[in-house]
Amino acid sequence: MSETIKVDIWSDVQCPWCYIGKRKFEDAVSRFDGDVEVEYHSFELAPDTPVDYDGTPVDYLSDRKGIDRAQARQMIDRVTGIASEVGLEYDYDHIHQTNTVIAHELLHFAKSKGRQLEVKERLLKAYFINGEHVGRIEDLVQIAGELGFDRDEVTEALESHRFLADVKADMAQAREYGIQGVPFFVFDGKYGVSGAQDASTFANVLEEVRREKGSE
Repeated sequence: MSETIKVDIWSDVQCPWCYIGKRKFEDAVSRFDGDVEVEYHSFELAPDTPVDYDGTPVDYLSDRKGIDRAQARQMIDRVTGIASEVGLEYDYDHIHQTNTVIAHELLHFAKSKGRQLEVKERLLKAYFINGEHVGRIEDLVQIAGELGFDRDEVTEALESHRFLADVKADMAQAREYGIQGVPFFVFDGKYGVSGAQDASTFANVLEEVRREKGSE
């Protein structure tokens, strides 16, 4: 029996390439006949973003990148088209640009309950597809409650910021690895893969890691 391959993924809830990369990575894992353990880590692409950003994603991208609105719209259209190729229907007209630190705290709460992967998927869907707000505690409690979590427990965890230190630890580790953008995948603590690569790339890395494990 082959050893389990651990894959640590740095990702942000409001990163369009992270959702695309998640689907491509999952495609590779589905075709891999070994065991893969996945753990997500927090990465805030824009920690200075207000919880209630007063503007559209086009406004935000234009301001942040220093480009005109037409270019910003082209970038959004491009990523929306690529997302659709992996079965994701992004709805940028209803996205709430926000600060994601509390969403990351919720992911660490979910991790403590052994349900991180489920909540990660739900938050990405909430942001990119459902048009839900993922920056406010009350909205995150609503999402967690729909998944069967105890709402009072989630509220206490988020209001007390019990998992904020874990979010900061993830960010610190990202800096140690030199990660400047996400998604970023680390295979068995050895090999880093940056970006939403093709499923074949992820599959090749999994096979290479397995070969190395077998020769140790």
